[in-house]
Amino acid sequence: MSLGQKINDFLLRTRSVMQGGGEKAVQKQQAQGKLTARDRVATLCDDGSFHEYDLFVEHNCHDFGMDAKKLPGDGVVTGTGTIQGFPVCVFAQDFTVAGGSLGLAHARKITKIMDHALRMGVPLIGINDSGGARIQEGVNSLAGYGEIFYRNTLASGVIPQISVILGPCAGGAVYSPALTDFVFVVDKISKMFITGPEVIKTVLGEEISMEDLGGARVQSEISGNAHFYATSEQECFEQINRLVTFIPWNNRKRSEPFPPRPPRPEYRIESIVPDEPRKPYDVRDVVKAVCDDSDFLEIQEHWARNIVIGFARLEGKTIGVVGNQPAYLAGVLDVDASDKAARFIRFCDAFEIPLISFVDLPGYLPGVDQEHAGVIRHGAKILYAYSEATVPKITVILRKAYGGGYIAMCSRHLGADFVFAWPCAEIAVMGPEGAANIIFRKEISSAEDPEATRQEKIKEYQDKFANPYIAARDGHIDAVIEPEETREFLVHAIHVSHSKSESRPERKHGIPPF
Repeated sequence: MSLGQKINDFLLRTRSVMQGGGEKAVQKQQAQGKLTARDRVATLCDDGSFHEYDLFVEHNCHDFGMDAKKLPGDGVVTGTGTIQGFPVCVFAQDFTVAGGSLGLAHARKITKIMDHALRMGVPLIGINDSGGARIQEGVNSLAGYGEIFYRNTLASGVIPQISVILGPCAGGAVYSPALTDFVFVVDKISKMFITGPEVIKTVLGEEISMEDLGGARVQSEISGNAHFYATSEQECFEQINRLVTFIPWNNRKRSEPFPPRPPRPEYRIESIVPDEPRKPYDVRDVVKAVCDDSDFLEIQEHWARNIVIGFARLEGKTIGVVGNQPAYLAGVLDVDASDKAARFIRFCDAFEIPLISFVDLPGYLPGVDQEHAGVIRHGAKILYAYSEATVPKITVILRKAYGGGYIAMCSRHLGADFVFAWPCAEIAVMGPEGAANIIFRKEISSAEDPEATRQEKIKEYQDKFANPYIAARDGHIDAVIEPEETREFLVHAIHVSHSKSESRPERKHGIPPF
């Protein structure tokens, strides 16, 4: 066979594989509003940057008629590319080929690109669109999932791992995304669940739709399994493009710096926080008033909304932001908020991203429901995460900081490097009303006018603790600053702590309150 004939043979083989499951299967995929696997990768990566590997891999299963089934690429596309110039490793399951089902060869393609990402020290992006384990391959399919989960765990904290759910992701398959750092979902397209609607109907006799069981809204608003929610695949890819500019390639590098830019003029920090302690406001406006170009990438925006997390930049450098949200449940810490913040803090610590915490909360959420849900154990996670973190940690107390909430939100006592407070900050064991009722109980009950005495004692407590100067006197706060000075102090603190080094007792690892 001549060279020309060999090239023609190669082109025919390549074209055949790249057609996926064939024209009808591709049309069915597109009719559901879904791109094909290769179209997804091409849209996600920079134009012409994606290089596909293992194109001609085939399964080696001989049971249940599989000998006669040729599955192009074994139902998954793998390779490397760039996103805004940043190198990435990518795999995308191809639902047009046997429903994207996972067999041993399919899994080995994925684990090979995972190993490559770990060796090269670049982010891994997995696009999930699969009917699940390939039944014909029996335990080999389950072995494939196990190999993937194992590598997810080895890569955790070493390279960023991103999961994109663009179709079904059910049964054991959901545990790979759960082990990764960020999960993206798309409305009406993404489906994540352990047990499908049919099984639930058989076992429990309950009718439930796939969307209501594990659709994009459920995972981003109720379960908290998803970190980003989009209304289309294109919007989802744009979100990923934005995220990768904030995070580093691996845990040995810093995030790539950007040209510094001042906050946008419409965010005037001195007018955001009301004088009235109980009046709500949006803490995201405070973040936007201090960060570069007021550009804040919020994570898990729709879940546990009483705390806000995300990435921003100060003088071009990436920072992680954690802030109580007074506009929702007064910014209290509860089971979900603690989980949300703790996981994010640990990501930032693993990848050398400085943490800035904006504090305004009355404490932990009280109530029987929270106690029974394990608020003690879950609440301890945020304490553990802040205490464990060795990256620069800077705290700004905006208004209320009461009780255990004050301690938990990266206080000096959990290792904060810098703690600043606005003049309106209130740091105390509890709010003035509750404190006065306890401390002055006898005086109030025995007074001729108990209500007047109670108000008098509340004011007495406020005068003593409704300011930051007691904490500043004892060195728990480094500086009381005007709101307008916040960005200046934060920029300086990030600059001087750039080379921070902190040693800890030698150990294999700690034991967080999982």
